[in-house]
Amino acid sequence: MKHGIFQVRSFSAMFMVVLTAPLGLAGVVPTLLLFHQPFGFNAILGLIALAGILTRNTLILIGQIKTNQEEGLNSYHAVVEATVQRSRPVILTALAAVLAFIPLTFSVFWGSMVFTLIGGTAVGTVLTLIFLPALYSIWFRVKPTSVPSDEAEAELVRA
Repeated sequence: MKHGIFQVRSFSAMFMVVLTAPLGLAGVVPTLLLFHQPFGFNAILGLIALAGILTRNTLILIGQIKTNQEEGLNSYHAVVEATVQRSRPVILTALAAVLAFIPLTFSVFWGSMVFTLIGGTAVGTVLTLIFLPALYSIWFRVKPTSVPSDEAEAELVRA
């Protein structure tokens, strides 16, 4: 967590990062129940790893929002563009992780951890891409704008 505050340079943004970490539980619980996996020590280890994965996704999105604002986009368009720009890489990374975990689902020892990571990463990533832009907009009172403020912003919005 200490690294996160240095990366986002804001207690508000760090608070948002912490709020997104539990989103994976929405995928973990049904996955463990569906595949009859115990919630034991290995599943708890999976939850810790899952929090790191979702935190990374959040840091990527917040970083892109900040970059977009530094490039001259207003807050609303910075949030929208960051979500659009980073959705594909975040989803592809999550998909690669989920697919990489599949062979370990047959492991008696690592099974519950792997199912925790699969369900949590799949659902948590999608929820993060929806929840974080909404939370950021509410927290920083970002209002929709209909007309871009300058030519560079208008070109970025059209692209």
